[in-house]
Amino acid sequence: MAPTRAPDPVARPVARLGGAIERVLPLLAVAAFALTVGATLAVAGDTLGYDFRAYWEAAARVLHGQPAYDTSYRAAGGFGLFYYPPPFALAVLPLGLLPVGVATWAWLAVLLGAFALGTALLPTTRTVRWAVVLLAGLSWPFVYGMKLGQVGTVLYLLFALGWRWLDRPAAVGLAGSVGALVKVQPGVLLAWALLTRRWAALAIGAVVLAGAALAATLALGPGAWADFATLLGRVSDPITTPHNFTVGAAAYQAGVPRDAASLLQAASTAVAAAVVVAAALRLPADASYMAAVVASQLLSPILWDHYAMLLLVPVAWLLSRRQWWAVLIPLATSVVLVGAISPTVYPAVFWATLVGVLAAGWRERAPGTARA
Repeated sequence: MAPTRAPDPVARPVARLGGAIERVLPLLAVAAFALTVGATLAVAGDTLGYDFRAYWEAAARVLHGQPAYDTSYRAAGGFGLFYYPPPFALAVLPLGLLPVGVATWAWLAVLLGAFALGTALLPTTRTVRWAVVLLAGLSWPFVYGMKLGQVGTVLYLLFALGWRWLDRPAAVGLAGSVGALVKVQPGVLLAWALLTRRWAALAIGAVVLAGAALAATLALGPGAWADFATLLGRVSDPITTPHNFTVGAAAYQAGVPRDAASLLQAASTAVAAAVVVAAALRLPADASYMAAVVASQLLSPILWDHYAMLLLVPVAWLLSRRQWWAVLIPLATSVVLVGAISPTVYPAVFWATLVGVLAAGWRERAPGTARA
């Protein structure tokens, strides 16, 4: 007869505390989210939809028979600068038919809906999903991105879609291809599909890209692609672009000479690319997918502060594995720290997330999971 185990005096109070947290978490999450996002939108004034205005103006230009791109810009960050792929200009064309004020609020509703749907799709527990809502409400990059009308929550939805149905080629193919049509960087997911031999996902992504490119060319003309390439090359300096938060830009803003900062940026880019390859070959599929999600932003020559809201997806993945330290990632750029956040914090949280994903994925690596 097995010996009777003495009751753990700690387990029951901990279980009660956990149950209390689960009950109060939805209320706390909704309250924090509504307060920070609602207050920020309410006081935004003329800055509401700052980035969306660029989408709307591009759509309006096309509807009036003008080019989608204004190639007079010399640096990223200027008001009205539209430097997204031509298919995205085609996608937002209907919004150009609306008055700018109505279009702005309609777009913000789309962004909120994308976040809600993306969070619902996260393949985690209910508690982790509510934790993500709470962390989003406390995250300055998320709140700021909403005020700007940025496409962050659309990419968040696509990343969540790919994660939930990682074994379905259509989901992965759409996450990579549609993401690339919106913001270019998520195209890294198609490289990940290639490295992990997901041929069907890669084929679906290629078909979507080709179809969207053809539609945009027919609607906007072949010159739109040349204008896009010219503009993108001109405004994508990873070092001197104001308010950029790449490794090199953060170092440059901290006083590092430009040449040294450029070397740091080149090293960061090379390591991020190598991590995508190594993770795809050696780690479980979900861990390597998350590494590709994070690296897709680190590989970009422009890393705005609001891009950090996309880290909510790998944060959810880490929390689902009881890596509770991951809550510090969005809290490091919390709304309560606005004005006190050093430029070095943003590349630091991206790299911390990437290292955390690699460490968690390596621990879960079972014999036979390597794809070398």
